[in-house]
Amino acid sequence: VQLQASGGGLVRPGGSLRLSCAASGFTLDYYAIGWFRQAPGKVREGVSLVSSDGGTTYYADSVKGRFTVSRVNAKNTAYLQMNSLKPEDTAVYYCAAGPLFGWDNDYDYWGQGTQVTVSS
Repeated sequence: VQLQASGGGLVRPGGSLRLSCAASGFTLDYYAIGWFRQAPGKVREGVSLVSSDGGTTYYADSVKGRFTVSRVNAKNTAYLQMNSLKPEDTAVYYCAAGPLFGWDNDYDYWGQGTQVTVSS
């Protein structure tokens, strides 16, 4: 049973990446997904949320208009499309699955994190 985040990498400012969050050993259908990030020396912050059915989303102000969260339950996978990336988006990105929609969700599963580096 695990949640695996992938898709990170090195990208120039203004570039794009798509992160994936794939579940194995359990179904994501009943879980809300949260995307978080942690930059060196900083506390972890919430980036985006998507409800279990994909119908409700939420974005931190810092990424609103640039990031898009989605999910395909048939593929047991959630995504975070990141456009117009900025150096301040550099962080390790994590996905998490929990029963409720919200930052204070009691997340049951966490992915291992994927590094996103935005640099010229």
